[in-house]
Amino acid sequence: MHVILSSFLLVAAAEMGDKTQLLAFTLASRFRRPWTVMAGILAATLVNHLGAAALGGWVAAHVSPRRMEAILAVMFLGFAIWMLIPDRVEAQREGRYGPFLTTAVLFFLAEMGDKTQLATLALGARYHATVLVTLGTTLGMLVADGLAVFLGDRLASRVQSRWVRWVGSALFLAFAVASAWEAWSG
Repeated sequence: MHVILSSFLLVAAAEMGDKTQLLAFTLASRFRRPWTVMAGILAATLVNHLGAAALGGWVAAHVSPRRMEAILAVMFLGFAIWMLIPDRVEAQREGRYGPFLTTAVLFFLAEMGDKTQLATLALGARYHATVLVTLGTTLGMLVADGLAVFLGDRLASRVQSRWVRWVGSALFLAFAVASAWEAWSG
């Protein structure tokens, strides 16, 4: 349960204000079919994060635990800093493939190399639990992106993205400190 909750919280916070959350809002407002957009987000996230968590687990199996903790500390610190930089969304075209396929493809591509995908890779390496990490990170993505899809304007008018970025950064920093401690203490 700890792995799922940690993965959920970290990715949900990281996704707030992220380009893929803004993409979710844009697609939902364009298609006006929120459940179909959410299904596309779910499909893309499962494929993307399962691969990232599995790769993280493979890397962890081939790198010493102490060295892995040091690498994770640096990665999480990088994510903490990255969270403080606002994302920008490029204009997306609707496409001719309908809301589900358009959402799934755009979301999958937008997640490639994104901080939530890289965080999933790092969590997979940390916990050696591909399925649990994927479950937690996917739920985190669905909650954060569900807010964009279903609440959009209301959420944006009440919560300053600057505060969301600071909270997400603090979560990544906490993970960085925990990993650094593990690396140092052996």
